[in-house]
Amino acid sequence: MTLQIRHATHPEQVPGFDTAALRRHYLVDDLFVPGAVNAVLTHHDRIVLAGARPTDGPLTLGTYPELRSEYFLERREAGIVNVGVPGTVTADGTKYELTSGACLYVGRGVREVVFEGPEAAYYVFSAPAHTAFPTRQVNPGEGNRLELGDQQTANRRTIDQFIHADGVQSCQIVLGVTTLHAGSTWNTMPAHTHDRRTECYLYFGLPETERIVHLLGEPEETRHLLVADRQAVISPSWSIHSGCGTSSYSFVWAMAGENQAFGDMDGVDVRDLR
Repeated sequence: MTLQIRHATHPEQVPGFDTAALRRHYLVDDLFVPGAVNAVLTHHDRIVLAGARPTDGPLTLGTYPELRSEYFLERREAGIVNVGVPGTVTADGTKYELTSGACLYVGRGVREVVFEGPEAAYYVFSAPAHTAFPTRQVNPGEGNRLELGDQQTANRRTIDQFIHADGVQSCQIVLGVTTLHAGSTWNTMPAHTHDRRTECYLYFGLPETERIVHLLGEPEETRHLLVADRQAVISPSWSIHSGCGTSSYSFVWAMAGENQAFGDMDGVDVRDLR
C-alpha cells in the first residue's frame, strides 16, 4: 500500500499553474481502483482521502509508513460514504450495511476497518483527531436534510448533513452529501471560502460521458478543472469551491479544520469573481 503526498500550496502559486499543474496539485483522479485501497494525503489540514473497491474480496484499511502509526485510526477519525451499490463495512467486528449514499463515521481508536461488496465503492475522508467518538451510521434522509436553490437558477439541490455539530459527533470532520435535482447543474453558487478549514469534493452519480467544471482559486483569480465521475478535488481554505455539471450529479462535501460550524463561510458576490 502506498500513500500519495500532496504538499500545501500558496494562493500566489495558482496564477502560474498550467492545466497539468492544477490537476497535479488539486485533482485526485485515481482513488477507485478495482481490488485496491488508494489513498492521498494533503498537507492542507493533514487530510487523507481514500477509495476502496473490494471487487475481488474484502479489503482492509491499513496504515502507511508516512503516518507513523500502528494502525490507520490510531490518531485519526474517518467519514466513509458508499458511492457504489450496497455493501458492508466492518469496524472492529461490528458490520454495517451501507446503501448507496449512506455514511459511516468511524472514530479514533478503531483498529480494523474492512470493506466488502463487489460493486460497492467506498470513499474515505480522514482527519487527525485528539479524542474518540462512537462509530455511527447515517442513511440517506436520516441526517439533517436541507432543500436549497431554485430550478430557475439551475441549482435546486438536496443536502444531507451527516457529520456535523448537531448530528453525528466528530472531533473535527464535517461531512454530507448534496444531490442536484434533474435539470439543475450548479452547486455552491454564489461561491464562498472558509479560511478556517479545508474542504474536499468527491463527485459521483455523473454519467461517464459528462463532466463537472469545478472552479477553484482566489475569488479574483479563479481557475477551473474538468472533473469526471468519482474524482475528488482538494480545496484549500483560501480557495472557492463551486462547480457546474453537464448533467445532474451528487457529491460528498467534507471539511476539516479549526471549527465545525456549517455556516462559517465568507460569501463571494458573483460580480466579484474573476
